Amino acid sequence: MDTFVYVDGFNLYYGAVKGTPYKWLNIRQLCELLLPKHKIVRVKYFTARVSARPGDPDQPIRQQTFLRALGTLKDFDIIYGHFLTKESYMPLAGSPPGAALKYAKVIRTDEKGSDVNLATHLLWDGFKGRYQAAVLLTNDSDLLEPVRIVRQELGLTVGILNPHKKASRVLARQASFLKQIRSGALQACQFPNTLNDANGTITKPHVW
Repeated sequence: MDTFVYVDGFNLYYGAVKGTPYKWLNIRQLCELLLPKHKIVRVKYFTARVSARPGDPDQPIRQQTFLRALGTLKDFDIIYGHFLTKESYMPLAGSPPGAALKYAKVIRTDEKGSDVNLATHLLWDGFKGRYQAAVLLTNDSDLLEPVRIVRQELGLTVGILNPHKKASRVLARQASFLKQIRSGALQACQFPNTLNDANGTITKPHVW
């Protein structure tokens, strides 16, 4: 089946690759490996540009390097949301019952827009008849309603590639199928240490 894949970038990162040596991930190759009976027409990757943080000032540089690598892939789109970063006062955990709450000043970073963008593209592409099957690489149950609409109202196949250890039960019940992303697949789908685009050589970050 002609298939569009919709990748929730931060769900993938925090669910499957954070803390692993597999961050240099060729996402299209991963989709082809996990979906061998599908003709992958397009992959859409939803993310936001990160900002430097006090403990990790090079994070934006590493992300931009990875985005350049993704930009070399065929029929691969990157759709951006945005981050909101602000200082907030949050109550400390563990206060005894009845005691006055103690607060700490923290930096809150909230990623905005990616789930809405993903849902919008999933529905719009479905209504336009651009795919026979849609596959979501996510475990975000907030996407339940657009998945339900595409399956029940449009009568199309919707699969889930789950990057987390436990799959969302509500997504699993609504999806046509669900596949787990395992470390062996991540390991098999790494970019080469160096590759080229129109701007020159892209080199895998040494420290990530």
